[in-house]
Amino acid sequence: MENEKVFNMDFAKVYSLLLDKAARKGRTKEEVDAVACWLTGYSAAELEGLLASQTTYGDFFRNAPRPNPARGLIKGLVCGVRVEQVEDPLMREIRYLDKLVDELAKGKPLGKILRKS
Repeated sequence: MENEKVFNMDFAKVYSLLLDKAARKGRTKEEVDAVACWLTGYSAAELEGLLASQTTYGDFFRNAPRPNPARGLIKGLVCGVRVEQVEDPLMREIRYLDKLVDELAKGKPLGKILRKS
């Protein structure tokens, strides 16, 4: 199954790709970290620990301590797929992070990305 392949990817590897995408558009690691922590409930220190471990991308989301209840407000397309219509709950979480990093790369203010009023 294609999803299992994504779920088993090394989190640190995927995260470095997300950082590269944001950095190409002038965004910082701190902003990407803020987005990931907002979405999952990890602290910055916990995030750094996961990056240094052998955590899979799937486990990063499966073990998220406090998934943000506002994440359901994330809407739109990622790779031609509407994130709100992704059926697999774990893949939807992955797409949420993709969408938030896309919004960062497009220059959207962090406050709006984090769905703050």
